[in-house]
Amino acid sequence: MDKLSAYLRVSEAAEYLGVSANTIRNWVNAGKIVAFRHPVNDYRLFKRDDLDDLLKQVAVAHKKAVR
Repeated sequence: MDKLSAYLRVSEAAEYLGVSANTIRNWVNAGKIVAFRHPVNDYRLFKRDDLDDLLKQVAVAHKKAVR
């Protein structure tokens, strides 16, 4: 695992994506995003790059839907 500061917690990831913390948890359970676990407290952690990839997928899907 890289530096822990390179990861976002559930609440930070939710704010970054503009959704609720429960939505983030649901997306993890559904396999839509990957969560890593903190080695000490077992909290879910997210790489910003993974969240950016999700945003790109949403943007592409939106462009296709608008056409």
